[in-house]
Amino acid sequence: MISATDIRDARILIVDDQDANIRLLERMLTGAGYGSLTSTMNPREVCGLHRENQYDLILLDLQMPGVDGFQVMEGLKAIETNGYLPVLVITAQPGHKLRALQAGAKDFVSKPFDLGEVLMRVHNMLEVRLLHRQATSYGKVLEQTVRELEASREIIRLKTLQEQKKTERELALAQETQNSLLPRSLPSFENFRIRAFNSPTRYVGGDFYDFLPLSLGEWVGILADVSGKGLPAALLSSMVLGALSMEFRSGTQPCDVLNRVNRLLCEKSLDFQFATLFLFVMNPDGNGQFIGAGHNPACLFRAANGAIEELASDAFFLGIFEGASYPSRPLHLDKGDMLVVYSDGLTEAENQREEVFGEERLRAIISQWAPSGSDVIERKLLEAVADFTLGMPQTDDITFVVVEKLQ
Repeated sequence: MISATDIRDARILIVDDQDANIRLLERMLTGAGYGSLTSTMNPREVCGLHRENQYDLILLDLQMPGVDGFQVMEGLKAIETNGYLPVLVITAQPGHKLRALQAGAKDFVSKPFDLGEVLMRVHNMLEVRLLHRQATSYGKVLEQTVRELEASREIIRLKTLQEQKKTERELALAQETQNSLLPRSLPSFENFRIRAFNSPTRYVGGDFYDFLPLSLGEWVGILADVSGKGLPAALLSSMVLGALSMEFRSGTQPCDVLNRVNRLLCEKSLDFQFATLFLFVMNPDGNGQFIGAGHNPACLFRAANGAIEELASDAFFLGIFEGASYPSRPLHLDKGDMLVVYSDGLTEAENQREEVFGEERLRAIISQWAPSGSDVIERKLLEAVADFTLGMPQTDDITFVVVEKLQ
């Protein structure tokens, strides 16, 4: 988690050819508690300063003599090899805003300065930047674990019992690392109760869920299933989870979030890798929207008449077609309604006769036990899968989320 202290201690560089503007911004930021500020009136110094100090945020004026802000951003791209420019541009020209964003800037501040706007945009930018670094760090930990384990795979058969236990401890560490990416505790959103369950086939897997608060009391829930199993799937899922979290925390709309994550997967993942996903946004009144990206249908139990509605996916998998779009559809929950979102590992769980658990059994459990509440539904689902499989090895990651409307 990113704390308020982390944000106030972030390193900020102010670039403007007007001394009065620099002093004004310094006074605003110092008054808000930011303590690590650097400034320059010479745009030619920016790249060298950033290479040396790795600033968390650069407040960059666009119109400067000699070298303008657009040229400075081109120079910064050679330093920020991951493609993320921590740049908040300063401009008095409305026409420059879109061009700056297309050039790689993440946000803008208009002149003349408004104190509230400056502080809000600086805070949001720093939070996203620090989260981006945190997600990158998690990814490196998983990647390093994968390299170490793959290098030793050929000799595992020859290891002694003591060495095998050491390998198991390393795999357990990878599992702990992935678990740390999931919510440590289930959130408490106004008028809702949430339950969730995740069980990978191995130490780590490709399923995950997450919940994030948005603005104006809204929140978003996500359940995703990355192709494959084990460490490769876990590594890809950590990248998807980090990208989703970063985009939502920066205020991006759901359809645009999935458009960007889809492009990221198309660029960074292997040809056979992809992800399915079910995403929903809700407010305290039960109004919201959902998007299904190649995922199996979610079940919506209606308390008023006991019916179960199917919320089907109507968009492509993530990571297959770069030009795919992800439109949202309306969603509403009344008091007592219950939304059940699950990965296909639940319905495809097998028994000793190679029969699958199936959607009919799932719907029957929801229909019978949803009136008793989300806690009961979670328990009954796990009991039913255990009774059906009778100890058969799990063949796929099993994940589900239950959302109950209380008021």
